[in-house]
Amino acid sequence: MLIGFLVGLGAGLAVYAGARDAAWVDTVTTYVTNPIGQIFLRLIFMLVIPLLFSALVVGISEMGEIRSLRRVGLRTLAYTVIVSSIAVAVSLIVVNLLQPGAGVDRAAAQSMLAESSERASQIVRTGAEQPSGIDAFITLVPNNLIEAMGSNASIISVMIFALFFGIGLMLTDTPNARLLQRGFEGLFDVTMKLILIVIKLAPIAIACFMFNLAAVFGWDLLIRLSAYVGVVLLALGIQMFVVFPALLATLGRKNPIAFFRETQEATVMAFSTASSNATLPTALRVADEKLGLPRRVSRFVLTIGATANQNGTAMFEGVTVIFLAQFFGIELSLGQQIMVMLVCILGGIGTAGVPAGSLPVVALILAMVGLDPAAIALVLGVDRFLDMCRTTLNVIGDLVAAQIISAGEPKDEVVAPPLAAEAPLPERVTP
Repeated sequence: MLIGFLVGLGAGLAVYAGARDAAWVDTVTTYVTNPIGQIFLRLIFMLVIPLLFSALVVGISEMGEIRSLRRVGLRTLAYTVIVSSIAVAVSLIVVNLLQPGAGVDRAAAQSMLAESSERASQIVRTGAEQPSGIDAFITLVPNNLIEAMGSNASIISVMIFALFFGIGLMLTDTPNARLLQRGFEGLFDVTMKLILIVIKLAPIAIACFMFNLAAVFGWDLLIRLSAYVGVVLLALGIQMFVVFPALLATLGRKNPIAFFRETQEATVMAFSTASSNATLPTALRVADEKLGLPRRVSRFVLTIGATANQNGTAMFEGVTVIFLAQFFGIELSLGQQIMVMLVCILGGIGTAGVPAGSLPVVALILAMVGLDPAAIALVLGVDRFLDMCRTTLNVIGDLVAAQIISAGEPKDEVVAPPLAAEAPLPERVTP
């Protein structure tokens, strides 16, 4: 992806400097680079709905352990919602204060947004037609699931139905219900496999996207992209080194410095693999051997957290959406930004714990607020590095949650079970 980013950026800057108005440039963008990029986006959109739906349904239904760990489950759920809300709020405050996407030539940005595809203007019209106020709240509950699945602007409605369906599946303890759950797990596995195949085409698509962008914006694009990376890292740093230590010291009864020292193995693994799922076995071992947490608590919290407690992903999605809105000169109201925050929190539950797993969610949120999903091409080239950083925050956030939940358990109930009673990890979450 980095090679594709550099090739596309270099070629685009060369065109911007020496042949900005040449006729062949328009021919190349119309018949080569733009079609390749649009096909890549269509493949992503084709798979994203079944991916999100199956991930949410499986994630919620797997919380059936709440029946035996009701207190742990409810506290984990409350912790996830509250801390994820803090994370997204921090990211939105930082990106609104620093405005990394502001100051771009608005005429050029709007021209590119309008010319990228016919679908862009349709998305903008759809965004303007979205209900507001109490009507927006009512329409969160879909009355036609198929229609909601066919509209990118209704993605939150699909998420709410998936949450509702997952709760029903969790509460229905019958052989057919368990078989249905396995069917959704199979749908998730197949969709993830296809997503990984499509992602292999990303370097070519990124080169095409960056050529189109750099040929229009020139060096201004590079400056704004650097500011965007800085804002994302600042937001992640606040959560990692301010919010998490405060939670550990007050609720986790743990010295933050000792905690970060004991979890460094999981930190390195998360940063190098950029995958929460691949890091899960390491995180479980760290929680057991280094932190000394009870297995029944750490295994529940970390397994659920690998899918549901993704603070870094939620922060990245929030900053990216606001940055791109600023870049293209689209003002988002407070209500729209709150909606972005809610979708980011829910998206963290359904985002796959693999490299680039959050990109489809970002594209859908862009469509929901009236931005062309193709605008995500602007950040694809730096996504791998940011993915490594946000995955590190995700994994450490799961371990922080396990530490805090364990600290609140009665002393006579935090005894780890014997090694013979350990259950093997699910095959699909191993590296």
